[in-house]
Amino acid sequence: MTGTRTPDALAEPDVPVRAGWISLLFGANIGLWLGIYAPIQVLLPEQAEHLDAADKELVFGIVTGVGAVVALLTNPLVGLASDRTRSRFGRRHPWTLAGALCGALGLVVLALAPNVAVMVVGWCLVQAGLGGMLATLTSAVPDRVPVGQRARIGGLVGISQMLGTVLGAVLVTVLVTSLPGGYLACAAVVVLGAAAFVLRTRDIALPRDWRPSSGFRAVLRELWVSPRRHPDFAWAWGCHFLINLGNALGTFFLLFFLKDAVHHPDPDTGLLIMMGLYGVALVIGGLVVGPLSDRTGRRKPFVLGAVVVMAAAAVVLVLWQTWPAALAASPLLGVGFGAYWAVALAILTEVLPAAQDRAKDLGVINIANALPQVIAPVSATVILAELGGYPGLFAASAVATLAAGAFVLRVRSVR
Repeated sequence: MTGTRTPDALAEPDVPVRAGWISLLFGANIGLWLGIYAPIQVLLPEQAEHLDAADKELVFGIVTGVGAVVALLTNPLVGLASDRTRSRFGRRHPWTLAGALCGALGLVVLALAPNVAVMVVGWCLVQAGLGGMLATLTSAVPDRVPVGQRARIGGLVGISQMLGTVLGAVLVTVLVTSLPGGYLACAAVVVLGAAAFVLRTRDIALPRDWRPSSGFRAVLRELWVSPRRHPDFAWAWGCHFLINLGNALGTFFLLFFLKDAVHHPDPDTGLLIMMGLYGVALVIGGLVVGPLSDRTGRRKPFVLGAVVVMAAAAVVLVLWQTWPAALAASPLLGVGFGAYWAVALAILTEVLPAAQDRAKDLGVINIANALPQVIAPVSATVILAELGGYPGLFAASAVATLAAGAFVLRVRSVR
């Protein structure tokens, strides 16, 4: 670092972001989550069944698990690289666009995949690209959004995840019904959302003469954020991980659940209905809780309420594996997850250790999004085969979600 004045790129933002910037970030996040969840919810399970009907759960678990390992690595690494990028186009935008193009390439590979090995390659490219894109889009919040506005923006980010999931299901089950066409349509949405955000918003550049306080190799060694030095960061990370693990255990195998446990006559349509109910409830939860949290300055009580509601949704499916139970559980899960996301981003960005490492540290936090995608498929396969089937799977989801509440209580710097 050659100057003493903190660059604008690292300063704490104090000017509220406007509706145009918010809508473009919202659109980019919808494309990101559509590119992840339309394959996870519909396309990858159908492709796994097409390639190996006898072992479809195993194939799906292998593909998603290996891809999630890739996301574990790329998310913090891309965040680290963007923190140190001194392009005239900004720190985040070049990586956002590159990630979208890499993810789109992976979706094209999946559209053409003739076997499981190529499926793995394609999904790894998707996870590498979109994992990096997630790191930079998440970093845009502490880069540009004041603390007092973050719960509202966080709620919209959560809604974008839901809308990406729901719109992705509509896209690949109603509008584009072929498997290759579904992947190609997802690729187009990912690129369009990222390009609109990159081309129409300003990304504050790091000055050319600015040098980070530590070298790249030193920071690479510090990807591990010490829980002893930064306990609030560690507890918030653990809460986020457990929430996402519970959500993954409860949602990854819904299509197979509708086919094999509920015996729904049209599982694809059933999944679409569940996602619609989930989505409407998530929007309500996010829009109500986000402004309320910003107005009161409280975060943890809303997380605790969300945890209880989400666990209740899982318990419903533990007790009854029926279509009416599925319809009841979907909005419960949605309103809980929406309420959680409304405050999650506010909490997570308020416990970051250092401004110059925002994207790297958020990349570490985003491991809590990706790691459950590694653990959940493997764990779910074992649970379904040996530990109680679908009731056992949803019970594990409830336990993980409730445990998240204990973690958030340990965060001291956030009310």
